[in-house]
Amino acid sequence: MLQRPAVGTVLGMALGALACGAAQGQGAFPSKNITLVVPFPAGGTADLLCRYAGEKASAELGQQVVIENRPGGAGGRVGIEQVLRATPDGYTLLCSTQLSYSITHLVFSKSSFDPRPLEPISVLATYPLVILTRANLPVNSLAEFNAYAKGNKVNYGNQGVANTGHLLGALMELKGGYKMTPVFYRGSAPAINDLLGGTIDMVPDYLLANKPNIDAGKIKMIAVADYHRLKEYPNVATMEETMPGVTSITWMAVSAPPGTPKEVTKTISDAIRHGFQTPEMRARILALEAEPLGSTGEQMRDIIKQSLETWGPVVEAAKIVVD
Repeated sequence: MLQRPAVGTVLGMALGALACGAAQGQGAFPSKNITLVVPFPAGGTADLLCRYAGEKASAELGQQVVIENRPGGAGGRVGIEQVLRATPDGYTLLCSTQLSYSITHLVFSKSSFDPRPLEPISVLATYPLVILTRANLPVNSLAEFNAYAKGNKVNYGNQGVANTGHLLGALMELKGGYKMTPVFYRGSAPAINDLLGGTIDMVPDYLLANKPNIDAGKIKMIAVADYHRLKEYPNVATMEETMPGVTSITWMAVSAPPGTPKEVTKTISDAIRHGFQTPEMRARILALEAEPLGSTGEQMRDIIKQSLETWGPVVEAAKIVVD
């Protein structure tokens, strides 16, 4: 189970790190704008959390954090490789999902694409996937969906190969004892458009962008992949209630290029953490049905390990590979 670390007051630590950098003759960090690369399109929970991090880091550090959306390539490869190649000085950072940090090296085993050398800075927040179906699919719960999938041909859309929706669909197959046909998209939006059009049956996705369509009855939410039911939708059961052991709580995190000095990554981590502990920011994140964290870099290393232990076996059992 993902352990959510406590958030503490660290502004003094951030100021101390700044002073330390200056004392070493390196000049105060930061002395210019910082670029935060997001390897996904603008919009949605993931992008919003990255923008919140940029906003708070800008306020704490006194320099503008510029968001650069760089979608493209399986697993967000275009944006991630940009940061892997960047100068390790703290002025180019990555904001990406848990799978970028934990299982990418497994699914890209035949290539040299490996984000593991990135320097952890902070896990921003955690949030669950939800199971969405087309409005006219004759099921209203996960138990009914599982029974339907065992007797009918079912397809499911997802955000791309080895993304969270793909892995959760694969886990459902392994636990449920049925097969579905995955339909791969470049992000959530086109998958949801086809779900609305009735051309696909199910999409594991996130709540925020889908609330209007759920509330209007245009799509159905039949389960939430969290440890508890959502306060706003108390009648929607968790996946664990039907399929014990099946959860999918993802997270967004910030990292730096390999070799970035620890005093720099700590300064950024402290700034994000201080910003994310404010009541105003916590309220904004909770409104996304997400849980604010603002972890340290070391805590992020532990969370990455937990993610690998959860999803590594699924990648292996489902033989998920990106050539």
